[in-house]
Amino acid sequence: MTNAKIAAAFAPQPGKSKTVLLSEPITRANGELITEIMLRKPNAGELRGLKVPDLANGDINSVLAVIPRVSSPLVAVHEAEQLSTEDIGEIAGAFWHFFLSSTDQAKIEQMQA
Repeated sequence: MTNAKIAAAFAPQPGKSKTVLLSEPITRANGELITEIMLRKPNAGELRGLKVPDLANGDINSVLAVIPRVSSPLVAVHEAEQLSTEDIGEIAGAFWHFFLSSTDQAKIEQMQA
């Protein structure tokens, strides 16, 4: 996959991506801090080996398995395991949101406005 295709896959798209501002940054081995993660809506292949109801219900093992598959910057499992409870909860909520129909997503956005 070319860099342009990778960039296009991770370009923010309404309803198909969500940026989570971390309350506690992830510290990488090189000292770099990750303060936000952009999550892209997973496709069927990225959900292989998981049970959709587990992910939609916020099962931590399922959430941790999907984060490296759909995050930008790329967050490895051992890095995702550093996430605070608030941050993993927000990420789980983002995954739940991705399973909603576009009509339901629009209703939620209207209620939040």
